[in-house]
Amino acid sequence: MSLQIFGLAVSRGVAIGRAVLVASSRVDVDHYFVEGPAIDAELVRLDTARVTVEGEFEALKRDLPADAPAELAALLDVHLMLVNDEALIGAARQWITERHYNAEWALSAQLEVLARQFDEMNDPYLRERKADLEQVVERLLRSLGHGSPLSSLNGGPGGSPVRPRDFGGEDPLVLVASDISPADMLQFKRSVFTGFVTDVGGKTSHTAIVARSLDIPAVVGARQASSLIRQDDWVIIDGDAGLVIVDPSPIVLEEYRFRQRQSELERERLARLRHTPAVTLDGERIELLANIELPGDAPAAMESGAQGVGLFRSEYLFMNRGGKQPSEDEQYEAYKSVVTAMNGLPVTIRTVDIGADKPMDRMTSHELRHETQLNPALGLRAIRWSLSEPGMFRQQLRAILRASAHGRVRLLIPMLAHLTEIRQTFEVIAQARQQLLDAGHRLGAVEVGAMIEVPAAALMLPTFLRHFDFVSIGTNDLIQYTLAIDRADEAVSHLYDPWHPAILRLVADTIHFSRLGGKSVCVCGEMAGDVAFTEILLAMGLRSFSMHPTQIAAVKQRILRADTRRLASRLHDILASDDPERTAKQAFGATAGALAEA
Repeated sequence: MSLQIFGLAVSRGVAIGRAVLVASSRVDVDHYFVEGPAIDAELVRLDTARVTVEGEFEALKRDLPADAPAELAALLDVHLMLVNDEALIGAARQWITERHYNAEWALSAQLEVLARQFDEMNDPYLRERKADLEQVVERLLRSLGHGSPLSSLNGGPGGSPVRPRDFGGEDPLVLVASDISPADMLQFKRSVFTGFVTDVGGKTSHTAIVARSLDIPAVVGARQASSLIRQDDWVIIDGDAGLVIVDPSPIVLEEYRFRQRQSELERERLARLRHTPAVTLDGERIELLANIELPGDAPAAMESGAQGVGLFRSEYLFMNRGGKQPSEDEQYEAYKSVVTAMNGLPVTIRTVDIGADKPMDRMTSHELRHETQLNPALGLRAIRWSLSEPGMFRQQLRAILRASAHGRVRLLIPMLAHLTEIRQTFEVIAQARQQLLDAGHRLGAVEVGAMIEVPAAALMLPTFLRHFDFVSIGTNDLIQYTLAIDRADEAVSHLYDPWHPAILRLVADTIHFSRLGGKSVCVCGEMAGDVAFTEILLAMGLRSFSMHPTQIAAVKQRILRADTRRLASRLHDILASDDPERTAKQAFGATAGALAEA
């Protein structure tokens, strides 16, 4: 019988495949695929661990004192039996040979299968034997020297990146997890999965953002999905409806396969707009820029027809490094590679935005751990963290300024709210620049901009415009802080509302007064890539959008059909409305009808 699980739709489309469960609630281990000779090596690792643990149990049994309770010897016998049980070890071998899982992942996957069987037993005594199984698996994992969850999702010891058809038959795979950190999502970007489901997360959590950047279907906030879905279950992910269907009937499966084919045809049609200039019907030229996370994303930005990089999230260079920060030279090479890949187009590099839902493995000398903060979204993050670590900050700024010698670089500062922060930031920038000049480095002209993502920044915009060359509106955090909502928390995700009148007024005022002050303004948050907001942002006067490369074609299609003068004439009614979303649909629907008649 099929099972339906509802969550939040965060990345559109349909994915169909067999479930791969990771980040188990019982044990956290490395997950990566192995191929070729590495498969035999994993089998040897598994067997070596089994022999080692078997020897440990036999030694414990042999060394039992004469007066030890008989139950202890019986328990060790049970553990000895389990460590040689084909239902555990034999099945783990099968996971390795057929699905190309590493040994740790194979053991944890089989533990999930067997644990569910124990949970379903009627006999209380037999149900309690699950604990013995878990203890045996934990010993085996210790013997294997397992690591942290997902740390090597797409390549670990003996593993390497693989393509979807390099392993385990012809079935596509979907990832099911309790949660996936932004750092782990970096591994996901190069993995073989066609979609993912998580128990937690919100529409603008960074796992959702990366899913959209990959243009793959995803559902987050699905609560108990990782405990209800079993390894190898057939799963449909409906990224449009926020629905996950487990073990679908043949009729449902065929219906969704048809929808998959339709989505692919739509993508192909939109791809034809790649190199079409983004000009509205009334002749307004619109700048469409790309958001990227890693240097390797630059080619995709160029391929999408982006006119530059509007947001390079530099914090991803700091992740998956065991807390060790990248050196100045390493950062310089990364920034330089993006600047040169963009071939003269502008590249906006945001200084590191660590904190909140993007923690580092170990955050600086303060040993600030994500889990120790009572409210990380309001804690030491973004520019606050950078200013608290001036050595690190100067190092990053030097790397960015050095990259400016190779092309057009713009520097973007996140989460500013205070005039003192602005002054301190420019002082550090001046120090970094002078250090480079003293060392004989050649530097290009670098504009400095501010993220408008805190309500205080939006309200004191005239002060910001006196200091900065441009501003960029980060709508994700602006919504979060204005509405007092943790955007990664599915419990309050229903309150996260980009159409809230307060949000629209803040965005409209920021765009209006920035243009009035002669400063360029861009929206780089998720609203920029959401076609539902294209017309209203154009009506507000926005002429620069930055989004994930996969979203550019769809937004461009809306721009090509828009008349900004007609749209602007409707803006006042929308901003004055108690229900802006409904009013906008009515107003822009009418505008579209008038354009069609014209």
